This record gives sequence, C-alpha cells and structure tokens, in this order.
Amino acid sequence: MNILAKLPSLDDAALAVLRGNAERLMQRGTKTQQADAAAAMPAIEAELAARREAKARKVQAAAAARRAAKTGKRDA
Repeated sequence: MNILAKLPSLDDAALAVLRGNAERLMQRGTKTQQADAAAAMPAIEAELAARREAKARKVQAAAAARRAAKTGKRDA
C-alpha cells in the first residue's frame, strides 16, 4: 500500500516524522528521493491542515458549549 493512502491512519507524531523525513529528503536525498518527497509533500501538508482545522472546530465547539452552559442556553 502506498504511504499516502495511510496518511489518515497515522497518528500526529508519525505524520510529523513523515513530514520531517520528506523535507530532509527534498534537501539531501537522491534525485529520485527528492522527486518522491516533493510529490508526497502536498498530501502530507493537506492532511496536517485538515487535522489543524478539525482541532480548531473542536476547540470552538467546546467554547460554545461552555458559553451555553454558563447562560443556560443551547446553540442549535
């Protein structure tokens, strides 16, 4: 299986390591490694961005829940 297909199943630490490895290979790898790493980087960055966005939504939802609890109201 292609590593890019596994991105959603990687935990945050493994994804960070993968990104670091890709960045390193883009700088110091063989021509093939540089090309492969450059090709993988957009998918890695997209997965990281999606996770950041999901975490931000979760924080916003928690904040809204706390505000609703304080006022005794629920957001629809």
